[in-house]
Amino acid sequence: MLEVSDLTKTFSRNTAVNSVSLTVAKPAMIGIIGRSGAGKSTLLRMLNRLSDATSGQISFEGKDITTLKGASVRHWQSQCAMIFQQFNLVPRMDVVSNVLHGTLNRRSTLATLFNMYPASDVQRAIGILDRLGIAQHSPKRAEALSGGQQQRVAIARALMQDPRIILADEPIASLDPMNAQLVMQSLRRIHEEDGRMIIANLHTLDTARRYCDRILGMRDGRIVFDGTPAQLTAGVARDIYGADASFSEAATSTEIETLEREYA
Repeated sequence: MLEVSDLTKTFSRNTAVNSVSLTVAKPAMIGIIGRSGAGKSTLLRMLNRLSDATSGQISFEGKDITTLKGASVRHWQSQCAMIFQQFNLVPRMDVVSNVLHGTLNRRSTLATLFNMYPASDVQRAIGILDRLGIAQHSPKRAEALSGGQQQRVAIARALMQDPRIILADEPIASLDPMNAQLVMQSLRRIHEEDGRMIIANLHTLDTARRYCDRILGMRDGRIVFDGTPAQLTAGVARDIYGADASFSEAATSTEIETLEREYA
């Protein structure tokens, strides 16, 4: 289904992603973990074609994604939706209009210019918001919502694209624990109910183990772990994050200690 072969991205003399290979045979919920600067975000941006690979190949159902150009790239991005840590909503625009932006790739320039949407699209957008538990906020400005609610609006916008793959780049990094749980539950439910592939960069081991079927660990631009939550032992976690994890990764250090107790 999705195959990544020797994917590499360099910036001047720095290699952000180093010869990454990955095969996903069927829709899955995949979490990517690793220290800041490990290459997680760069990998997702290449998968979505927001950033071009220096070398290597991305194939989806036998189609070479890395060679697409122009309108073909935009079509791929409609099939491979992206969710960002900072939501990327239009703050002063109402919630339902933000969700309807998920249809921009298939609308005419004139319709986009005058903000015209078919009634069927509006109804569908409200239905998606209802599914995510925030339909009551449809007429509000996006900026009036909490961070967790805004992230669910961003998920709804992605679903308006009807994508095959959803990529989430640190979707809960700026959220409190309760909202983080709601967002991750929403992504998990979308995977299970819709059969969509979801690949999420996550900043805590516990989140990856709780919600994902498969976990990738990245370090220095390479995948150094590819396994199930049960295989993510304390030793593996230390290989991913390194023994010199800084105080900024205190939560990760605590989680590693918890893993050590579990596998003792």
